[in-house]
Parts: sequence; structure tokens; C-alpha cells
Amino acid sequence: MTGSSADQLVDEARRWWQTDIIDIHPGEIALRGYPIQELIGNVGFVDTIWLMLRGELPSRAQTTLLESALVASVDHGPHAPSIAIARMATTCGAPVNGAMASAINVLDDVHGGPGQQCMELYLEIDAERERAGDLAEAVRSVLKRHRDAGLAYVPGFGHRFHPLDPRTPRLLSLVEAAAADGTVSGRFAAIGRAVEDAISEGKSRRVPMNVDGVTAVIYCELGFTPELGRGVFILARSVGILAHANEQMVQGGRIKGPMPKSIDYTYTGPARRSVPQKDGRRRTS
Repeated sequence: MTGSSADQLVDEARRWWQTDIIDIHPGEIALRGYPIQELIGNVGFVDTIWLMLRGELPSRAQTTLLESALVASVDHGPHAPSIAIARMATTCGAPVNGAMASAINVLDDVHGGPGQQCMELYLEIDAERERAGDLAEAVRSVLKRHRDAGLAYVPGFGHRFHPLDPRTPRLLSLVEAAAADGTVSGRFAAIGRAVEDAISEGKSRRVPMNVDGVTAVIYCELGFTPELGRGVFILARSVGILAHANEQMVQGGRIKGPMPKSIDYTYTGPARRSVPQKDGRRRTS
């Protein structure tokens, strides 16, 4: 092998993984250019999340708003399949990493995806408003387009458990305060409210924004992509998953299923019946 080809191979190996996130050398670690020893003790965890994902440190107001969304999403009890799965996995002998992985893996499009889907909806409406010039018209147009495509469900609105999600008013008030001081524009909060108005029109009661809808407002206001919106939701919910997995480990118990064994599930198959004779042979029992 020539010296030139060897140098090319080394250069190719160095470029195999390229990252702007972390720079490590013997005795040195830097995150986005900041020495780790300067970050430790001076920069909070939420600031570090922003730094890792966005490349720069956030303002104090941006940190406060992001943290509020993370806190709101941290847990929703064993009614949430991800939490129940973490606890069930623990009773089956899974260690904490296995229990957490089992739970996180179900945070897919149905259970963990509505926040991302709602962000995509808001961004589509925002783009439509740029063209149409009117928010209400943009909302109607986008929602009709979704209905015509067979998408009747509007992510981020209504709740199977709460008539009014208690997290929504508080988070919206924080967005409004952030808009008032110039931290965010407030346009996605207006979009969220306009969607709520549109889908509630003609109904006996309003279909209120839920935690997915309002955190989607926050993540859009802060400039996160929809994919990162889902990611930070999973990051927040992982804390609740860990807490429940640990609590179940402390409580003990073995092989706990979705419901107590004293409660029968609903069987919908045929009634008890005998196996028929076949080819003239006598059936044995």
C-alpha cells in the first residue's frame, strides 16, 4: 500500500462519522465548542438539551418555556400504555433499561406521535396562511384537505380522560407571556386556538386543545422541527417511565398482566364444542 493511499484511507475513516455536536480528545471534551468543565455547574440540564439539539445555548426565557413543556409531559399514570408496559416488564424480570426500552418502543404514531403530527398540522396551516393571508380561512382549507384525504382525526385536540386537560390553560398562559415579552411570536398559539374554534364549530361542546396540542404550540414557537418535537416528548416521558419502573421494582410482584386475574377478559369466540370425528375414526378423550 502506498503512503498516499494509506493517507486517503485514514482520511476516509476519520470522515466516516462527522458531527458538530461533540469534540473529544484525550483529556478534553467539548459540547458544541463549550468545554464540558465550564458547562458543569453553570448550565442546567434543559439548557444542555437545547444546546445539544440546536447548537447554541438558549435564553433564560426559552429555557423556561421548553422546561414547562417537558414538565407537563412527564407522566400520565398507568392509564398510559407506555407506563403500564414499563411496570409489566419489570414484573416479568426486565431490568430498568429493558423496562424503559419496552415502554419507549410503543411511543409510536398513535401513542407518542400526536404531538409531532400536530406540529406538522400547525406548520401546514402557517404556510397556508402565508398564501391566503387569513388565519381562519387557512385553518378551514387545511382541515378540509385533511378530511378529503380521509384524515378525520385532528391530533392534539380532545382527550379520552380529561374533559379539559388541566395542563393546557397553564401552558397557554406561559406562551402568551413569552409572546408578550418577545421571546416567541405567538403565531402558533393563535393557530392552535383557531383550530380549536374550527373543530368545535357546530358541536354541543368544545373540543379543547390537549397537552399534545399545546406542547406542539410551544415547540413550534421555539423553532423545533416536528421530529425533534416527538423526541423531546419521549425524553420527558422517559422520566415518568423510569419512575414507574423503579417504583414497581420496589413494590415487587411477579408477572402482572394488564388486569387482575380476578377480572375476566371478554371472550367473543364460539361456545364450548366437541372435536368432530374424522375419517370414521373414533374420537378419544
